[in-house]
Amino acid sequence: MRRVHQWLGAATVAVWCAVGARAEDLTTNDESSGAAGQENHERVQPTPGAPSQSNKVLVLPEVVVEGRQDSLIGIAESASQGTTGAAQLGTRPTLRSGEILETVPGVIITQHAGGGKANQYFLRGFNLDHGTDFAVFLDGMPLNLPTHAHGEGYSDMNTVIPEFVERVNYEKGPYYADVGNYGSAGSAHLVFYKTLPQDFAIVEGGMYGYARGVFGLTQKLGPGNLLLGGEVYHDDGPWVHADNYSKFNGLLTYSQGETFNGFSVTGHAYHGSWNSSDQIAASAVPLVGFFGTLNPTDGGDSQRYSLQAEWHRYSETSATNVTAYVFYYDLDLFSDFTYYLTDVTRGDQFEQQDKRWVGGLDARHTIFSEWFGRAVENTFGLQVRNDWINNGLYQSQNRQRVDKIDVDTGTVLPAITQKDQLSDTQFGFYVENKIQWMEKMRSVVGLRGDLQYFDVTSLSNSANSGTATDFQPSPKATLIFGPWMETELYLQGGFGFHSNDGRGTTQTVQPISAENPVPGTPSDKIPGLIQTEGAEIGVRTLIIPHLQSTVSVWYLHSDSELQQSGDTGGTVPSKQPSERYGVEWANYYAPTEHLAFDLDLADSTARFTSTDPDDAAPNSPGGKHVPEAVGLVIASGASLHDWYGWSTNLRLRYFGPRDLTSDGIFQSASTLLLNAETSYEINPRWRIAAEVLNLLDRRDHDIDYAYESRITPTAASAFENVFHPVEPIQVRVALRARF
Repeated sequence: MRRVHQWLGAATVAVWCAVGARAEDLTTNDESSGAAGQENHERVQPTPGAPSQSNKVLVLPEVVVEGRQDSLIGIAESASQGTTGAAQLGTRPTLRSGEILETVPGVIITQHAGGGKANQYFLRGFNLDHGTDFAVFLDGMPLNLPTHAHGEGYSDMNTVIPEFVERVNYEKGPYYADVGNYGSAGSAHLVFYKTLPQDFAIVEGGMYGYARGVFGLTQKLGPGNLLLGGEVYHDDGPWVHADNYSKFNGLLTYSQGETFNGFSVTGHAYHGSWNSSDQIAASAVPLVGFFGTLNPTDGGDSQRYSLQAEWHRYSETSATNVTAYVFYYDLDLFSDFTYYLTDVTRGDQFEQQDKRWVGGLDARHTIFSEWFGRAVENTFGLQVRNDWINNGLYQSQNRQRVDKIDVDTGTVLPAITQKDQLSDTQFGFYVENKIQWMEKMRSVVGLRGDLQYFDVTSLSNSANSGTATDFQPSPKATLIFGPWMETELYLQGGFGFHSNDGRGTTQTVQPISAENPVPGTPSDKIPGLIQTEGAEIGVRTLIIPHLQSTVSVWYLHSDSELQQSGDTGGTVPSKQPSERYGVEWANYYAPTEHLAFDLDLADSTARFTSTDPDDAAPNSPGGKHVPEAVGLVIASGASLHDWYGWSTNLRLRYFGPRDLTSDGIFQSASTLLLNAETSYEINPRWRIAAEVLNLLDRRDHDIDYAYESRITPTAASAFENVFHPVEPIQVRVALRARF
C-alpha cells in the first residue's frame, strides 16, 4: 500500500498544482526563483494520502515542480498535459503578451488586426477564431466570453501581464471533468504569483514606437501579503497608419495562509485603445503597400475590471477549493474586411459593441479514501456563471453609425443591424473518480453535466426575443499504465462541447444585412451547445537521460463548426459536422545545468464529413477541407541560461500552409519566424536584455483568408487571398531592476 498512498498524495497536490490547475492557488516554485536571484527553491509538501488501515499518517517525500523539464510520470493524466514555469516564460522572445500560450505545444498565436484585439488561436486542426474550443483561465476565472459581439468564446490575452504569471498549466482534448465550455481542443490555466520572489521594475523600448514599463512589489500587510503590479504599454507597429496601441494593466492581490490553508483576493484592471491594421486583399498591396490599410479609421477600445476571491483547505482526508469572481467588460470594435463590396459610397466598415457584467463560482471538494484496500480519490465540482450582456452590430463609416445601400439590390441597410440585451447562464457540475488499481495501472473516470440558459431581448426585432435551454452530458475516462523503464502509456476518451451564440438560439428572422438584404427572411434557430467527442493514445518517457519526450495520437469529432464570416467579421454556425485527427511530439532536453533544447511538432488534418459548397471558391462544387484549419506546426528553441551572467534564447516557429476554401483551391503560404533574446546580469540587482524579432526579416503572413471583396469603389469585386503580414525585423531593449 505504500506505493499506492505515495501515488495518491503526490498526484493530488502535483496534478492539482502543477498540471491540472485543480488548485491554482498553491505555490510551487519553478526556475523563476533562480531567475529572480534566489538559489533555494521553496518545496511543495504534498497532501498526505488517505490514512492506511492502521490509521497512521503516511509522510510522503516532497514534490518539487519547477517547469517543463520536470518529470510528470506518475502525476500527469495524459501525454498532452504539462506545465511551463515562469523562468521559461520570461526568457522567451515575444511580440505580444498572448504568445505566452505558445508554450503549449502545437498552439499558434497570431493577429489579423490592431494590437488591442484578441489574438487568433490555432490548435489541433482548428482555426479557433478568438478562443472557441480553447479555454483560458486566470487563476480559475474564465477569460473566454460567450455570446460575444465579435466571436463566440472571445478571449483577450492583453489583460495579462506576463511577468506575473508563475506558470501555465495546460491540457488538450475533452477528457477533463473540471473543464467545461470551450475545452474540446485544449485549455490553459494561468497561475499568477500571490507573492513575488523579488520586487522588480522593467523599462523597455524599441523600434516602431514600442515602449513599455512594468513594476511589481510585495509588501507584508498584517498576517498576509499584498502584491501590487502595473504595466504601461505603447506600440505603433510598422504600419503605414500607426496602430497607436496604448494599454494600461493593474494587479492587486492580498493573500494569507500557505499551501494547506489560505485565501487570496485579487483585482485586475485593463484598458486599451488602438487603430486596426486590418487584413488586406492581395490585389491592394500595389495600392497601399505591404503594411498599408484600406480603412485608416478601423480600430477600437476595450476595458476589463475584475475582482476574484479564492479559499483553499487541505487535510489528510479531503481537499476543498472555492473561487468566486465578478468582472465588467467593454469592447467597441470597428472593422472593415470587404472595403466597398456592399456600399461603394460609404464603404463596408461595421461596428461591434459588447458590454457585460459577469459573476461566477467554481467550487470543488475531494475526498481521499480506500475502496477494498485501493487508494481512491473522489472529486465533486460545481461551476456557475452568468453573463448580463448588451451587444450589437452596426453599419458605420469613419466610426459613425450610418444607413447604407446594398449595391446589388438597392436595399437600405439600417445603421442598427442587430441589437440585443440578454442573459447567458451556465451551470455545470461534475464528479471524478481516481483509483490506483495496481502498481502499474490507475484510472480517472469523470461525468460532467452542463446546462445553458439564454434569455434574449432583441432591441432591433422583437420577433427574435425569447428564451432557450440546452443540456449536455459529458462522460470521460482515462487509463494510465506504467511506469516501465521511466515510461507511461495513456488511453483516453471523452465528450466535450462548446456553446453557440445565444442570440441564434431564439432568432427567427434574419437581420437585414448584405448577406440577407430581404426583410423578413426566416432564420432557423441553432442549438445552444455543440457536442464534441474525442479519443487519444499517448506515451511519456524519460528513458533517455535528460530528455523528456511525449507522443500523442488523437481524434476529435465536432457536430458543428464555428467559422469566421469574411462579410461580417463575426462567426456563423455551419451545419457540416467535422472530423479532426493528428499527432503531436513534444521534447525537452537539458543536457547540462545551463543548456536546454526543445522541439515540438504537431500535424493535424481537418475534414467535413460531407462536401461543403458554402465555403468553396466561386463556381466550385465545394469540398471537405475545413477552411483555415491548422496543419503542420513546428516550434523549437535553444537556451543558455545563467552562464557567467549571460542568458540567450533562440526560437523558431513554423506555421504550415492551410486550405482557405473547402475545395482546397485557395491556400496560404507557410510562415517561418526566428526570434532571439540575450540578457546579461550586471549584478544581482541589474540585468539588461535585447530582443530581435523576425531575425530573418521575412515578409510572411501572420494569417490568411480567402473571400470576396472590392478594394476601391470603382474596382470589380474579386474572390482572392486576404492576409495580415508579420511584422518586420525589429530590436527591443530592456533594463530590469530587482530589489
